[in-house]
Amino acid sequence: MNAEQRLAVVSGANRGIGLEISRQLAREGYHVVMGARDEASGREAAESLAAEGLDVEARALDVADPASVEAFAGALGESGGRVSALVNNAGVIGDTSASGTEADLDEVKRTLETNLFGAWRLSEAIIPLMRGAGSGRIVNLSSGMGQLSDMNGGAPAYRVSKTGLNALTRILAAELAGEGIKVNSACPGWVRTDMGGSSARSSVEEGADTPVWLATLPDDGPTGGFFRAREPIPW
Repeated sequence: MNAEQRLAVVSGANRGIGLEISRQLAREGYHVVMGARDEASGREAAESLAAEGLDVEARALDVADPASVEAFAGALGESGGRVSALVNNAGVIGDTSASGTEADLDEVKRTLETNLFGAWRLSEAIIPLMRGAGSGRIVNLSSGMGQLSDMNGGAPAYRVSKTGLNALTRILAAELAGEGIKVNSACPGWVRTDMGGSSARSSVEEGADTPVWLATLPDDGPTGGFFRAREPIPW
């Protein structure tokens, strides 16, 4: 990575949508730091992209572990990294068979720890590195299941985690509006991944398109929005 090259961070990047987001950002000319909870899986994923001629590297990152996030961001800072884009992709589905009336609150807490607090703590750690660059883009991978406008029953841990993530998007977008840092939520749709299953409608390429678009927005692009297929959707 040279000093002039744009740097992107993608969490949960060793498979599925995160891997494809990393691929597409690297094709856009970014040096992509691929965070993965399992370091060996991360290295294997990065090697697969490097074999395509793409400029990527893997680093250990468990967004649910404050020490891991601190070490990850600290290493970036020590290497002089000025982050242009952060994609908070790491997430867990939780117990989708649960109901809100009989939820295992420990399971809810575990889901929130990754999907909401993980994105929150990683954003807090990376924002200073964006401020060093004078601009930045933060993309939070959300879901239509977190929309209050279309909220339904079931999967309470996942739904609440994504609704909370959308609230975080709005908060950060408002607070960072004057610093050239744009923050948006993206719903990738129902994507054929380990989480989405083989019956899902969309390919990983299609699922990654909107997050990559938001991560590469021009200076006059939107902030504080919720998007699917590059179009705004209700909260």
